[in-house]
Amino acid sequence: MLCLLALGLSACGSKFRNYNGPEVTQVIVDKSDRRMYLLHHSEVLKSYDIGLGFAPEGHKQFEGDGKTPEGLYFIDRRNPNSKFHLSIGIDYPNERDIAEALAMGKSPGGDIFIHGGPPKGSKADPRSDWTWGCIAVTNREMEHIYAMVDDGTPILIQP
Repeated sequence: MLCLLALGLSACGSKFRNYNGPEVTQVIVDKSDRRMYLLHHSEVLKSYDIGLGFAPEGHKQFEGDGKTPEGLYFIDRRNPNSKFHLSIGIDYPNERDIAEALAMGKSPGGDIFIHGGPPKGSKADPRSDWTWGCIAVTNREMEHIYAMVDDGTPILIQP
């Protein structure tokens, strides 16, 4: 009995959650409203307040500009060991992004993720625009997003 109790309590502390609801068929990010929506077709399953890059106006053009990309992308990877709790990757840069950055003589950058809050010890508010171009939510919210959103899911990031 004691072993079962210990096993049950250890599972409560895990950052990995299970999700058995409707499939998330699309993620929509509204940068101007600082909201992200997880949808099953046209039905909103969940919505979240978000933080963006430290210079959020406009489409990401090159590495270090502090902007969050705009346009249609796809979730392409996940990082269970992220320094931002958990994270799921966005397939930025695409061919157009690369061409535009190279035309300016710059690198497009990469490693754009939806991730949890700032690392421990940081003074950044998780809901402020503090990232280098990523989309940030709280750690607890990220646990749910990580469980709900599969690789290959389209993500539309709107201005």
